[in-house]
Amino acid sequence: MFIQTEPTPNPEVLKFLPGREVMGEGTRDFRDAADAQASTLATELFGLEGVERVFFGPDFLTVGKLADYDWSHLKAPILAAIMDHFTSGQPLFAAEGDQAGGHDEGIYEGETAQIVAEIKDLLDTRIRPAVAQDGGDILFNRFDVNTGVVYLNMRGACSGCPSSSATLKAGVENMLKHYVPEVTGVEQTL
Repeated sequence: MFIQTEPTPNPEVLKFLPGREVMGEGTRDFRDAADAQASTLATELFGLEGVERVFFGPDFLTVGKLADYDWSHLKAPILAAIMDHFTSGQPLFAAEGDQAGGHDEGIYEGETAQIVAEIKDLLDTRIRPAVAQDGGDILFNRFDVNTGVVYLNMRGACSGCPSSSATLKAGVENMLKHYVPEVTGVEQTL
């Protein structure tokens, strides 16, 4: 098994490509060791000193490190953990119901439901594939119909990335405002 690594725009996050499906559909973000209990691989990665965050994408995973740790010391044990997991044949998740996360499925009606559907479609077809190239994901959280503000959740390499606010404002906000006139702004949620 050969696992490729790629840098991300976030210097504290490295992208790992195991050459096979990781999630397939959807994504999953593990913010701490308690979240990681759902996955044997995530638990193993959080067991490595210096690992701060783990994110599973369709065919990649990203690992975030604490700032005072160096990739030259972390990369080999992370690669070993990923290789051991995929060669063992273990499932990614301990329980069946603990799978992918997606857009928030809030209840919207009438014209607002149409606007939200357009926003989600743009996210899924134009924005999320581009962001996945950098090892991250952007998910819809909610739309405030009174202000026109779309709230998005940035995950993976995008979470905490120095350039994430530029991506959100210059890229995502401009695109959403262009295609969905009801959108007046974009904000990040945690």
